[in-house]
Amino acid sequence: MVITQNNPEINSRQVVIIGGGIAGLSAAYYLQKEKHSHNLSLNIVLVEGDERLGGKIITNRVDDFIIEGGPDCFLRQKPWAKELATEIGLSDEIIGTQDQNRKVFVLDKGRLTPLPDGVMLIIPTRFTPFVTSPLISLPGKIRMGMDWFIPPQPTSEDESVADFVRRRLGKEALEKIAEPLLGGIHVSDPEKQSLLATFPRFRDLESKHGSLIRGMLAQRRNGHGSRSSSSGGSMFLSFRNGMSQFTERLEKAISEQCHIFLSNPAVKVTRYSGERYAIHLRNGEVLVADAIILAVPSYSAAALIKSLAPNTAALLEQIEYVSTATISLAFRKQDITRPFKGFGFVVPRKENRLISACTWTSFKFENRAPQEYLLLRCFAGGPGKEYLVDCDDESLFRIVREELRKIQGITAEPVLKRIYRWIKSNPQYHVGHLNHVQKLFESCAEELPNVVLAGSAYQGVGIPDCVHSGTTSAKLIFESLNGKE
Repeated sequence: MVITQNNPEINSRQVVIIGGGIAGLSAAYYLQKEKHSHNLSLNIVLVEGDERLGGKIITNRVDDFIIEGGPDCFLRQKPWAKELATEIGLSDEIIGTQDQNRKVFVLDKGRLTPLPDGVMLIIPTRFTPFVTSPLISLPGKIRMGMDWFIPPQPTSEDESVADFVRRRLGKEALEKIAEPLLGGIHVSDPEKQSLLATFPRFRDLESKHGSLIRGMLAQRRNGHGSRSSSSGGSMFLSFRNGMSQFTERLEKAISEQCHIFLSNPAVKVTRYSGERYAIHLRNGEVLVADAIILAVPSYSAAALIKSLAPNTAALLEQIEYVSTATISLAFRKQDITRPFKGFGFVVPRKENRLISACTWTSFKFENRAPQEYLLLRCFAGGPGKEYLVDCDDESLFRIVREELRKIQGITAEPVLKRIYRWIKSNPQYHVGHLNHVQKLFESCAEELPNVVLAGSAYQGVGIPDCVHSGTTSAKLIFESLNGKE
């Protein structure tokens, strides 16, 4: 039974998780597991304003097409998503990329140019492919090679990704590699993007080895940082029937023990009595909670707690978000006059194009489209281009098709098309983000005992990070309710 205003005397503690994305689902799963392990009387309630669980993870299965609306994969290097998927019985469903097709292109002066083999994100680790690549000019290559001799930064202070790359590898490396790749991963402006919050590994390499190139080469010699490492397999993982397999299995795993409210968002959190809270839902119902996990965007969390914790709400509101859209198109192979193969391409800002990247989904993962078709996914919006997300469907399709015509020469009529808009769904990790999050968490703990924050706004935007955020938040709540240190 759910504890509501009408039955608050029930002798059972209740945790309410607000937000049914991957962080909220992971929190619910962890709490359920601990409840059974310790044979506790604990009610777990999950409140989601949408009609479905999963958040940005959404897979559209149309005939034999598997179309991802949000993330299409997760990093093997961060273990939390793979570990949870294995625990809930999905180990046989995890797939890697088709690495025989592993080639990423960069749009350079209007032409798709391969990223040199051996470049690990931004760091060249193989001499011949790098030197012979037409992507970077000779002066640019010499400047990147100077990384070997440039001393490390003497302080541990945060800096922007752009400042770091310019300092170590030069302007051309920033414009042609770092900005479209590193900025693209986080949908961020590298001039504002926090290095320590998004790519702390680069600072570690610089500090320990004095050079990014020396550091990466040392890691490769020691069996780290490459796909041939002892962990084996692809760098990126997904699921045989799409990313929604993960959230659907999680939902099934918690559905018998967790009370789930769909299409009924929380609108406000207030004090109930003593240390309990009241969560007011849109339909007028009020849930009573001994603890709350706020697994929603930071601005949504701020709106919920503003009257109760104004300082924490103000800090939450300072985290910026941008909007994006993914546009998937399928074509008959026989209609493509310029054959291509690879994982896709990224578009540097200086190219002045309207899309930021395109994934060639059919080549990246197996069984994403029938054999005689090609499935592509383009990305629009983000910093400086959010206006594109507001275009109507036909206008956005027209823009994307024109971009594909100019970049790849694709003039064929698509046989299938889908748009997914993500309004204010991408948190921006600006310089100083880690310090801001620490201050935010301290404020939340002071103003709102037994209320914790989870999700992509704080300590990582990827699926493994969100799984870790959810389970860590649930662990904090569980230990607090059980009087542990």
